[in-house]
Amino acid sequence: MIRSVLLSILLALAWWPATGSAAPVAAAGSVAVVYPELDEPWRAVFTAIIAGVEEQVGAPVLRYGLAPGKEALTLEPALRHSGARVVVALGRQGLRAVANLNGAPPVVAGGILSVPDAESRSITGISLTPDPAILFEELRRLLPSVRRVVVVYNPDYNQWLIDVARAAARAQGIELQAREARDTVSAARLYEAMLTEAAAGDALWLPQDPTTVDDDTIVPLVLRTAWARRVPVFSSSFPHVRRGVLFALYPDNRQLGRALARTAQRLAAGEPVPQGLQPLQSVLTALNVRTASHLGLNLDYRQQRRFDFIFPEP
Repeated sequence: MIRSVLLSILLALAWWPATGSAAPVAAAGSVAVVYPELDEPWRAVFTAIIAGVEEQVGAPVLRYGLAPGKEALTLEPALRHSGARVVVALGRQGLRAVANLNGAPPVVAGGILSVPDAESRSITGISLTPDPAILFEELRRLLPSVRRVVVVYNPDYNQWLIDVARAAARAQGIELQAREARDTVSAARLYEAMLTEAAAGDALWLPQDPTTVDDDTIVPLVLRTAWARRVPVFSSSFPHVRRGVLFALYPDNRQLGRALARTAQRLAAGEPVPQGLQPLQSVLTALNVRTASHLGLNLDYRQQRRFDFIFPEP
């Protein structure tokens, strides 16, 4: 008995991040969080998510930090002896570490943008990708005249998101024109054609897609042409607001942690939870007032206060 307890403590400490604080005592019904130990800005992202998990759970969680290149072999016995009933796996490294554990607790995934479509159906979790329904609501609030939204995406990674977006667009009376591209060159051609053909009531959505929304080539091309033709562009990525998109949604990481914890609690209790990777609903909003003015939107102070971030900053 004593040997088993000592083994549990040693395994937990072996995975505890080097913060100088002691690991909380494992208890029945506890939540474990597996996450990669990365440099900023990802360190701050995962720290905020874990803080949200602990707020929702109402107690410290068991933390298992994965150093770069560290083998996950000792993670399985650590989780088995910890008493955790559910695991929140953050980031791709966290998800990979728990993917093939035998007899491990159920897993809730978070802190990832997307996964290949074939994998997304087998995952229970919440993406860092903002919910298209919220994006379209904000678009219609700012530009009620928009009737068509064009998006260029790689179906190998974002088909699940486009399926969600189609339903969200129909619900709000928007025609979603989704164009597939599996490489940057094809994506550039599609953007050029869309921006050339764009008419009143059209808008362009930049999703989080490494193939079709390359920050070094695609984004400058799109924003330069869209500015000249006064085509509204909105995004699922916060840095794009500084570069000139009209608005973007981005994660509220602490609230995301709370949402992940609620899903984990339901999973541990045997309650039904949504299957597959779900889009993010815990979001903040950012607005570029210079772009808004260029598009003919004169937003007063009260209207601007709805947004969590304004660029250029007052």
